[in-house]
Amino acid sequence: MTTDLLKNLPDLQTPRLLLRKLRMEDAEDMFEYAQDAEIGASGLWLPYTELQQSAEDIAETITAYESGKALDWAVEHRADHKMIGRINLGHYHRGDQRADLGYAYNRRYWGQGYATEAARAVIDFAFGSLGLNRVGAVVLPDNIGSITVLTRLGFQQEGVQRQFTQIRGRPEDLLCFSLLRAEWLP
Repeated sequence: MTTDLLKNLPDLQTPRLLLRKLRMEDAEDMFEYAQDAEIGASGLWLPYTELQQSAEDIAETITAYESGKALDWAVEHRADHKMIGRINLGHYHRGDQRADLGYAYNRRYWGQGYATEAARAVIDFAFGSLGLNRVGAVVLPDNIGSITVLTRLGFQQEGVQRQFTQIRGRPEDLLCFSLLRAEWLP
C-alpha cells in the first residue's frame, strides 16, 4: 500500500492552499523564490541563477514521482493558483517510520501562516497515511521564521549538529527538531 501511495502521491488541501505534485508550469513561480539569496541560505541550498535550474529541479522530481521516491508537493495558493513554495518529506525511511520535513516559500507570502498550514497537512499525511512515528527537521539557528513554525506545530529541539554546514561559506550549526506521532495534536 505504501508503494502505491508514494507512486500516486495525493493532493492535500487546506482552507487556503492546495498541495499537489510539481509540474513543469511551476518553473517560473519556483524561480521567483529560488533565486532569492536569503531564502536559499536560510533553507540550506544555493540560490538559483537561471530559470533552467528550476525546470531541471522539477524534471528530477517528476522522474522521482514515477518511481515512488518523491514526497514533494508544490504549495499552490488557492485564491490565485500561484505556486508560492514547496514542501517535502525527505529522508523517508519506511522501516524506521521516519522522515524529515523541509520547505521553502516565496518571501511575499511570509508571515501569513501558510508554512504552518501546509506543514500541518503534510504532518497529518505523514502520521496518518504513511504511518510514520517521527518527523524531524533541521534549521539554521538564525532562521527564526522556521523555528517559529516548527515550535508552533509542537516540534521539540533535540540537539545541535555543530558546524555541520557551510552553505554560507563558513561552518555553521544546525538545530535539530523532531515531532513524534504520540505528541501530534492536529
